[in-house]
Amino acid sequence: MDPIARAQRTTGRMLNAGVWLIWLIVAVSMLARERIDWWRVVPALIAVAAFTWLGLRITRAMVERRYPVREVVASGAVAVAGTVLGGGEPFGFGFLLLAWVSLAAVGVTKRIAIALVAGAFAVSAVLAWFLPSPGAGGFGYVGMMVWSLIMCVSLPIGNRVWIWIWTLAVQAHEGQEAKAQLAVAEERLRFARDLHDLVGHQLSAIAVKTELAVRLSRAGRPEAGDELSEVHQLTRQALKELREAVRGYRELDLTSELHGVRGVLEAAGVACELRLPYRELPERVAPVFAYAVREAATNVLKHSEATRCSITLRFSVDEAVLEVRNNGVSRKPAEDLGSGLRGMAERLEPLGGTVKAEPDGGWFVLTARVPLREGP
Repeated sequence: MDPIARAQRTTGRMLNAGVWLIWLIVAVSMLARERIDWWRVVPALIAVAAFTWLGLRITRAMVERRYPVREVVASGAVAVAGTVLGGGEPFGFGFLLLAWVSLAAVGVTKRIAIALVAGAFAVSAVLAWFLPSPGAGGFGYVGMMVWSLIMCVSLPIGNRVWIWIWTLAVQAHEGQEAKAQLAVAEERLRFARDLHDLVGHQLSAIAVKTELAVRLSRAGRPEAGDELSEVHQLTRQALKELREAVRGYRELDLTSELHGVRGVLEAAGVACELRLPYRELPERVAPVFAYAVREAATNVLKHSEATRCSITLRFSVDEAVLEVRNNGVSRKPAEDLGSGLRGMAERLEPLGGTVKAEPDGGWFVLTARVPLREGP
């Protein structure tokens, strides 16, 4: 699962816990009562159900970074109604007010949050004083107010902390995306600048030589053939340089790709270990392994739930080997992991290389081999 989606789900669950806690507290308070007036309790339970529905809508909006004013106001009215019907004790139906302020005080400024907490505590104190509190037991009014004050302060703070952590996670994710987009934009600008300088220079020279050849040809001078020959040479040179520039742009750098892949995996919650040789790979093998590393990391993110990954690169006189291991065994057979492995095999084939992907003792291992020693 995407880390942001996981963080969003966790934050939503923690916010919802306060809403569902109402039912537990109401059930305990009802069990503590010697006599239950059902004509009051049934409408109060309906109010609790309505508050639960509104509360879940509020928490859903908050993890989407919205403040649902209408739902907050409506749930506040339902909380007061449920408290009046069920009794004012904060250990029972009065907990509706405490649950309400735990949601209403999230997503607003500190000053407004303090005002909401003070208002909810005041209303709770007034209702607990004037309404019967059949589930209060031996706590008395002072004990109920101490409990109410602790809940009025701690519940909003807890929910605000969870929303703050969620907001930081979103901002960090957006920052990573912006950084990646900026890197892509800078690379495009670099390539466009290099291409402009290369093509502009060559085309300018070709244009000058062609114009000179036209004038010489019209004058019937034999030097026109020499100029056209130079134009031909310039054209061939321009094509050669253009192909080299494009090929260098399209090929991946193995070192950059390895560190980039580690950053992506660790951002997704996968601990990544690189085991690299002290020497650089041969030039013909490095770009192919760079693509293999990218595809292997993509498979780890898309087709597994790994928490650990190791990338090992080694080579000898005979062969170069790339091994990517992760502890999230793929949910699909290797042949069903898409066109990525087939594309990897096609890239390795011109070098005589092979690729193999299979489970191995609780790990999923992708191994790419390229022979370095030519035939006998």
